[in-house]
Amino acid sequence: MRKKLCSLALAAALLLAAAPHTRAAEGPLPDLGCTSAILIEKETGTVLAQLDPDRPLEPASVTKVMTLLLIMEALDSGRLALDEPVTVSANAAGMGGSQVYLKEGEQMPVQEMLKCVTVVSANDCAVALAEHLAGSETAFVDQMNQRAAELGMDKTNFVNCTGLPAPGHLTTARDISLMSRALLLEHPDIRAYTTIWMDSIRDGAFGLTNTNRLIRFYPGATGLKTGSTKGALYCMSASAERDGMELIAVVMKSPTTAQRFEDAKTLLDYGFANFALVNVWPDDPLPPVDVLLGQQAQVQPVLEDTCRLLVGKGERDQVETELVLAPNVEAPVENGQILGRLEVSVAGEPRDAINIIASQQVDRLTVPGIFNKMMQKFLLGR
Repeated sequence: MRKKLCSLALAAALLLAAAPHTRAAEGPLPDLGCTSAILIEKETGTVLAQLDPDRPLEPASVTKVMTLLLIMEALDSGRLALDEPVTVSANAAGMGGSQVYLKEGEQMPVQEMLKCVTVVSANDCAVALAEHLAGSETAFVDQMNQRAAELGMDKTNFVNCTGLPAPGHLTTARDISLMSRALLLEHPDIRAYTTIWMDSIRDGAFGLTNTNRLIRFYPGATGLKTGSTKGALYCMSASAERDGMELIAVVMKSPTTAQRFEDAKTLLDYGFANFALVNVWPDDPLPPVDVLLGQQAQVQPVLEDTCRLLVGKGERDQVETELVLAPNVEAPVENGQILGRLEVSVAGEPRDAINIIASQQVDRLTVPGIFNKMMQKFLLGR
């Protein structure tokens, strides 16, 4: 049964403030040294803290979160295979900045290039993969911007797939959180690469050490991507998971690399200290619902989805459910037909409602069937 991403409009109203910082009732927002930042919970997408999150800024190599998203989508759809060889073009080999020094004509499997992009932010591998997948980096960038629009990243414009400085190459902390969430939520296998601390390529001849030092030093770190240029300063999208809850902290334009990591840790610590995901279930088993004029006398109701609710840690014992269920329903009953709802409240405030549906189809009795049923009742009653 798929997880339900609960509707948290009321929760967001409690958690968000009109000021640039988002404050929660659990405690004060931590001080940050960066220009822009946001903290979200991955499963629900709820914003837990923010600092001027919609300011357009240069993302540097955090751009590669979108590059990785498109690559993972191609892998999952079968358009790309991990062992597929990629031939390096002169253009890809000529990329500056972070690289693994690919040579024109060199071949490397997708899996190795993917590792290089995630671990050491290799610009040459990013361009080689983009060209291999879309035919050219320009065509790949068009796909990046199209995907950004689909995700609601309305303040983002990508000019390249690497994050190397380019006029007009801008995004925001909020937009980065959207693509980071899509990558982690829809393609959890990316963690096999983003959690690598040290590795190598070319049969051990070239060593790799993750640019994201949180992978080594922050408990529960799962990724995601760092970036730095003269204009962007120090940026990152950092993710970590504890007690079944994964958070994403985006930091933009920190003055130093140390401050970037400190800001990310501060945001993640704040989220883990103040929030939790709780599973919501009915207090008692759902009773069967009588079916009038049905070929079966009853139908078993079930929850349409499971629900994990984001709450402040002080609210975990204040989650309550109320069952609203029809006493009976007239046939025919469709499989999945709504029979009621489970209303969820926190500290007396409505927070969510989960549909309760029929677990199977129940056909209506025919006229002969109704007659036979009446006769059976008559004979049994004698």
